[in-house]
Parts: sequence; C-alpha cells; structure tokens
Amino acid sequence: MEKFIRGILKKDLKTKNLCKRLRPGNIALIAHKNLDELAAQELYEKGIKAVINALNTFSGEYPAQGTKYLLDRGVYILDNVGENFFSLATEGKYITIAGNSVFCGVDKLGQGRVVSKDFLKKRLLPLAEENLKHKLDLFIQNTLEYARMEKDLILDNLRLPEIKTNFFGKHVLVVVRGKNYKKDLWTIRSYIKEEKPVLIGVDGGGDALCEIGFCPDLIIGDMDSVQDRTLQKAGEIIVHAYPDGRAPGLARIASLGLKAESIAAPGTSEDLAFLVAYEKKAELIVAVGTHSHMMDFLEKGRKGMASTFLVRLKIGDKLVDAKGLAHLYRGGIRWQYLSILLAAAFFPIAVLAVLSPLVRHFFYLLSWKFGLH
Repeated sequence: MEKFIRGILKKDLKTKNLCKRLRPGNIALIAHKNLDELAAQELYEKGIKAVINALNTFSGEYPAQGTKYLLDRGVYILDNVGENFFSLATEGKYITIAGNSVFCGVDKLGQGRVVSKDFLKKRLLPLAEENLKHKLDLFIQNTLEYARMEKDLILDNLRLPEIKTNFFGKHVLVVVRGKNYKKDLWTIRSYIKEEKPVLIGVDGGGDALCEIGFCPDLIIGDMDSVQDRTLQKAGEIIVHAYPDGRAPGLARIASLGLKAESIAAPGTSEDLAFLVAYEKKAELIVAVGTHSHMMDFLEKGRKGMASTFLVRLKIGDKLVDAKGLAHLYRGGIRWQYLSILLAAAFFPIAVLAVLSPLVRHFFYLLSWKFGLH
C-alpha cells in the first residue's frame, strides 16, 4: 500500500545546519551520503515526518548507522532523488511524498528509492558487511599515510598561546558533538557538579554544556557549529587554524566583538582540545561524544583520522571516556546510604522512647487516638 506524507519542506546541503531550522512535522531534504547516527539523532529530535536524501542514505560501503536509527523510530526515508532535486524543491512549500515520488501540488518534483526496514535488512546490510573488510583495509592504509605526515603531533610540543584557564592538576571535561553526546553528558552531570572539572566545548559541544546549565571555560574549534550565545558565555575561545596558519573562524569571533587566540594544528578540533589539556598538565581528561571505535571513524568521513590515533597514543591513560566514567562514578546520595542515615537518626529516638516514661506515655496516647488500642 502506497504511503502518503505531507509537510513543509526544509532543505540544506549541510545536515547540521538544516537541523537548526527544522520544526516538528517538517520534511527534511538533505544531501548526506551514508547518514551517520549523530545526524540521524539530531534529525529525529526535531520531530520530522520524513527524510528525502539527494544521495544514498545507505550506500552499502559500510554499515552506516543513521538509516537504521531513523527507521527504528518510524521516520520515512526516500533517498537517491538526485542532486538536481534541490533546485526543483522550494523551501517552505508544502510537498507530498507518495510512495517513491514527490509532488508540490500537482507538479511532480522527482522520485527516488524507498528505504524500508525489510530492504535495509535483506539487501543493504549484507552488502555493507561484505564490503566492510575492504573498507577497513583502505582505512588502515590511509591512516598510516596520514600518520607519517602528522607524526609531529606526538614528537613535538604544541605551541600554545597564553591561556588564562588553569588546567594544572585538574580534571578536564571535553565535550564533542558526537553520538549520544547529550545523553552521556546528562548522565555525568553529578560528576561535573562535584568535581568541577575544566569544561571544554569543541564547537557545538559548548552548546550542550550550556543546555544543562554549565558555562564552558574554553571553546575550541573552527567556529562553524557553535551558537553565538555560547561563545558570549565562554571564558576563553581558541580558533583551530589550518597548519598554514589560516583561521577563518577568527572573522566570526571579531564580528561578535569577542577576542580569541588561534592555534595552527593538523587533525580535528577534538584532537586539539585533548592536546591543550595534556600540554597544560591536566590530571585527567574525560571525553564526551568523541570518536573511539572504527565505526565512529568511518562515519566521521575524514580521511585517515590518523591524528585521532596519534593524540590518543600521546595522552595515554589520562584519557577516560564518559561512558566508562558513568559506570565507575555515582554522584549524589544512594538509597542504601540514605536508609542507613535515617536508621542512625531514629535510633536515639527509639532508645529514648524505651527509657523515658514520659515519651512512652506520649506514644501510648497517640496510639489510643488513632484506634490502635
């Protein structure tokens, strides 16, 4: 039976930018090959009815997790409609998805491939599993090539500007826009309140800190996904510059009337955040939303991700993932401790009741009043 879905279309070539404008009931038009789980989470959180993708949401190159995430939550997916679809579809217009076709009024804008749970399970996932070994082989070769070029991340000390924030001997929490980063951050909020670590937001990771009531001590990144109000709250700002010194993000900071330092370094902004904390002698670095396993690296899409491996080699056992921390750390009062505390408080009252005739008489009258005798 053909399915009909109608809603207002919102489109953007960059999924993370589109998510800022989406409203419940919208239909999202993206151009995102192999949709990653983080992007899928952010689309779903906006309450969309459907996703139309100009490219393949799941190409079969590797088991990209975003498609399954959306399908498991009932979001309709129509992909491979073609890049020309962007010029034909107008943002803000009501459109209708009828099976594999898209209409604006009576005009047909195009058609694509309906991605269902059954199609994903029987056709796409087996192909991805078959291709995964080859993809991993290419990934390892590419990573080794990049590692040779970026080895100075380990061998040399990072040249840092003057940073006011004191890291020495402290815990540092680095928050990155990664899979389940908001959930993981919420889970360890008791740790943040009690331990008071230095808070580093990597671009949009700073927004997540503000959402749960904390102000970042430091924002690090290229400034492409963090909100203005978060930048205005931050204690300090460091713009991640290209290795040749170019730092496009500085223009945005200047337009807001704020000041920032820049650091030229290869790799990702999360790598730079780890290195800053390490070079400034942090005792422990806790990571939220960072890339930690093969699927994360494949979904990130950056060739090699060599810097991520190299940085982790350098900082060693100072790095702890927030998921592990949540299991080891239990902030707040546990019920068993509370029950012991209450028992200790009532013990002297019970002893007093036994030894004092006046207290015994009081409880006798009280029981008489409520008909217990």
